[in-house]
Amino acid sequence: MKELINNLKQNWVKNLGLAILIGAGLFSVWLLALTYNLPSPEGFDQRIINQSTKILDRTGKTILYEVHGEEKRTVVSFDQIPEIMKQATLAAEDAEFYSHPAFDIKSMFRGLFINPIFRGTSVQGGSTITQQLVKNVFLTPERTVARKIKELILAIKLEKKYSKDQILEFYLNQIPYGSNAYGIESASQTFFNKPVAELNLAEAALLASLPKAPSLYSPYGSHTDKLKQRQEYILDRMTELNWIAQEQADQAKQEKLNFPKQRFPIKAPHFVFYVRSLLEEMYDPQLIETGGLNVQTTLDWELQQIAEQAVYDGALRNDQNWHADNAALLAQDPKTGEILAMVGSRDWYNLEKNGQANVALLTRQPGSAFKPFVYLKAFEKGYTPETILFDAWTEFNTGCNLDPALNPSSCYHPQNYDNQFRGPVSLRKALAQSLNVPSVKLLYLVGIKDAIETAKSFGITTLTENPNYYGLSLILGGGGVRLIDMVQAYSVFANDGLWRKQTAILKITDSQGNVLYENKPEQKQVFEGKYIRVLNNVLSDDLSRTPTFQLNGPLTVPGYQVAAKTGTSQDYIDAWTFGYSPNLVAGVWVGNNEYKPMQRDAAGGMAAAPIWNDFMKQALTHFPKENFPPAEPLPAPKPILSGQYLINSEIHNILHWLDKNNPLGPQPINPQTDPQYNYWEFGLQKWLSQNPGLINQTPDSSNPSIILLEPKENTKIKPNQSLKISFKLNPNILLEKVELYFNQSLVVVFQPNEQNLYSVFFVPSELNQTNKILIKAITKSGDVSELEKELFSE
Repeated sequence: MKELINNLKQNWVKNLGLAILIGAGLFSVWLLALTYNLPSPEGFDQRIINQSTKILDRTGKTILYEVHGEEKRTVVSFDQIPEIMKQATLAAEDAEFYSHPAFDIKSMFRGLFINPIFRGTSVQGGSTITQQLVKNVFLTPERTVARKIKELILAIKLEKKYSKDQILEFYLNQIPYGSNAYGIESASQTFFNKPVAELNLAEAALLASLPKAPSLYSPYGSHTDKLKQRQEYILDRMTELNWIAQEQADQAKQEKLNFPKQRFPIKAPHFVFYVRSLLEEMYDPQLIETGGLNVQTTLDWELQQIAEQAVYDGALRNDQNWHADNAALLAQDPKTGEILAMVGSRDWYNLEKNGQANVALLTRQPGSAFKPFVYLKAFEKGYTPETILFDAWTEFNTGCNLDPALNPSSCYHPQNYDNQFRGPVSLRKALAQSLNVPSVKLLYLVGIKDAIETAKSFGITTLTENPNYYGLSLILGGGGVRLIDMVQAYSVFANDGLWRKQTAILKITDSQGNVLYENKPEQKQVFEGKYIRVLNNVLSDDLSRTPTFQLNGPLTVPGYQVAAKTGTSQDYIDAWTFGYSPNLVAGVWVGNNEYKPMQRDAAGGMAAAPIWNDFMKQALTHFPKENFPPAEPLPAPKPILSGQYLINSEIHNILHWLDKNNPLGPQPINPQTDPQYNYWEFGLQKWLSQNPGLINQTPDSSNPSIILLEPKENTKIKPNQSLKISFKLNPNILLEKVELYFNQSLVVVFQPNEQNLYSVFFVPSELNQTNKILIKAITKSGDVSELEKELFSE
């Protein structure tokens, strides 16, 4: 037995040794094959010619930008590069460059083993400056173990051939810094209009920040805050390494850097650099800079030109009228998620106004433009467009007094835009007229958390705090959003609740025509269509917007069905308009980059809506006419949900009649237990005491109010000429029919419609000197209301 065990041990050792020899042999063969025909590191002056990457419009015919149509590079000697520039680069990329060999074993271990374990299968990080140099010059940017080994071998050869100073010199003359600047001399001239020898510490640290991600950290882009953070990180690193004193670092951090105005051939610049930032998330910067890629984007160049002109003209007009010198616009196809136009500012080239910052990507306060998400969720929970909420002075902070006279300014009692209160209003009118008090009440009924989750599911990415952080002011724009996200979210409204992934890139091919990337559409139904249709019906109801908004004003597009919503942030810092048809959605922001308030009354409907309207009127001609799917009435199993507020001869706030956590359930036994109940009731009863005539009105029995829209005052009619008569009725009235008479002759009998808007064209057969229009509105309960209007003939 003992002998058998010994034999087994000996065989095991032999087999193990044999396996090791075979493995070593195979590894040697693989390594030999891998390194066969590796380029020699000696010919740095014999480099492969770089090919420009072209960013194209959606047709693939219009070149928006060539990343490297001209490569800007001026080679400088090592002694011309100041020490602070070398140190800043080392601090940013490889602080131990002069002390380790061609590779850093700790970084390699992290790059080869730790990163693949925790971040996926690709090799990341672990490269010294020498390795980065050989990768940029000789190798492809693929992230594989094989390429890493090649990189290591070439780096070792390079360090045998050249000194550390020479390698650092090669590196500083080789790497891209963005804006077509290759090498440190070109970068210094491009960004500071001075030779590299004249750079100071703050400038050197900033330039050292750029190679990591040239578009992301560009001084002309939308992420200058990240650029500043990286510059300060490099300065802190230089301090830790004892290369500069803390006082020097602090002084450099405080220095304000100015960048020269950039002009180079580029179309749709904000969109182009947004696409470049997306490319940097997908590929190694070297491949983007020199790979000869063809990037076919989603941009419609014709619509882009319309958008740019609309923004420029509108911002110029707003600058004069509202003290708002900037604007931004983004348009998207809701059916595909494709971005069709992006204008990030009034003028890309105006550096004094920070024109190269893309406001479409920045976080700003949306004002009332956030309201539709809350109303939509309310419809899903059982509320209807006819549901009545009281627009009355209301304190919402339950830690404050009920009486406004006793409340400090720190309490929360929002006002409407005109400082007026309207009493009972339907959700339709509250949203269409952008009334604040009933909207805040609705957010309380819906729940802040549910409202935020709805907005997030539609595409809003910035509401990341705890829901309690935002409070009830969320519905008035208390949470910052991005224009690009809001357009994505509104596209779900336009697409009947179907979310399509937002995209800016259709296809990417390499210099040989091989497809590297092709967009794969993603979609999901994030909200039930029947509620979306109700919301669209409200937001496209131009009549319900009056008198807050002008009838047939800038929120309408003649000949097209569109829905729209405006927003204005606190203190008139931001103004917005978002609107859409079934095949196009566009959003407009107006304001000042430095967050300076606009002139009072520069609301979304005044400052942003005309720009939106200018764009949509021209852009929609490029699409077939299409209407939203019709909305079906939502069931209202309770009187309070159907538009009634006088119930059992009592008028109370809505919390009296329903439980906000179960609005379709039974009436609460003790509604006063809701913390908001007494506050809402106080405001309602006070309003009723000031408006006693309302108490006897009910939707079933009150005489409907009639508002004549056309013909206008003092209109004179001509014989044999078509006459348009248009009028609206109180939407809370349960109508039987509406009769229209001209000179005592019946012209038409209207059946009730959901919009309560009625119009007709007719040619009077006979005209008197004085003619009379008579409108009779008859309710289901038999009440009749009349409106008579005299017209004179010519």
